[in-house]
Amino acid sequence: MGKDPLSDEEIAARLAELPGWVREGDTITRAFGVRYHGGVALIVNVADVERLVGHHADIDLRWDHVRFRITTHDAGHRLTAADFDLAARIDRIAAAHQAQPHNV
Repeated sequence: MGKDPLSDEEIAARLAELPGWVREGDTITRAFGVRYHGGVALIVNVADVERLVGHHADIDLRWDHVRFRITTHDAGHRLTAADFDLAARIDRIAAAHQAQPHNV
């Protein structure tokens, strides 16, 4: 997956394809409502995929939600295609865990 930084126009187009993800500077972020132990299971599944694709999110686990924040560290903390690929994978995993959208 490409690790070249995306333009603002490319970022906006990719965000339009991923409802629920929000740009915060040079990161994209999303939170899912899920109880603590379900969040742990969700994180383990995401971590397995991250290892396979060689890209990871910063993850914040709370008692009632999990928040993912993604950027490409080795591209100068900029957004790349790899970030949006990982976000789509996280969405699929969260859906399998029946995690709900959560506003933080």
